[in-house]
Amino acid sequence: MSMPLFPIGTDPGSSFPELLKRVGLAPTLEATGEVHVPHATTCVALRFADGVVMAGDRRATSGNLISHRGMEKVVQADQHSGVAIAGAAGPAMEMIKLFQLQLEHYEKVEGSALSLEGKANQLSMMVRSNLPAAMQGMVVVPIFAGYDLRRENGRLFTYDVTGGRYEEHDYVATGSGMLHAGTVIKIGWRDGMTRADAVALACRGLWEAADADSATGGPDVLRGIYPVVATITADGWQRLDDTELTTVFTSIVDEVRAR
Repeated sequence: MSMPLFPIGTDPGSSFPELLKRVGLAPTLEATGEVHVPHATTCVALRFADGVVMAGDRRATSGNLISHRGMEKVVQADQHSGVAIAGAAGPAMEMIKLFQLQLEHYEKVEGSALSLEGKANQLSMMVRSNLPAAMQGMVVVPIFAGYDLRRENGRLFTYDVTGGRYEEHDYVATGSGMLHAGTVIKIGWRDGMTRADAVALACRGLWEAADADSATGGPDVLRGIYPVVATITADGWQRLDDTELTTVFTSIVDEVRAR
């Protein structure tokens, strides 16, 4: 088979995808503009009296399929900070691993941990470096939260695909179920909330998101899979165990049934 010839002005040059498009052999990606890769979905974070609560469901989807039921989207960045991810799972996990390594490297070289503001800025640069991939559909939109030892309070940061960093004072949500989860938290959030109230509100937000958004997974009692929920205070990162989460979600179920 000989190479096709193109008139001047329509030559695709050295671009192989462009060549396939010109000869009518473009793959599904070029034809539809969609890439069915695993995507992480809904995550939330909110401030309470002693720090912040971060929570994320465990479902990852590829198009209309559930690709993973037990993905962990909320991870510890260092002793006093954490990251929650939404978007393309592969680039997001790679970004988080690099971010964790960067924070550890800085602490070893400088002899002290990077400030919370510096950590937020560092993650912003990593999100910005992912922009070429984001333009091809591999979007990564994280939430960064932590306890600021200098200010002695919890802080929340959100990002856009260009690396823009924005500090949220009360709560933040991201992912496909962000509208439903964010609305629940917006209505229920109060300044100076206790740890128990903040955890219950974060779980309620994920519950309502799972009820309305097919890409968000609720608690899976059959498989023993519950959302990842963690608190970050002056004492550091602490992930809630499934025993405590079982109690929280049982109370939500009882409330919904009564309603």
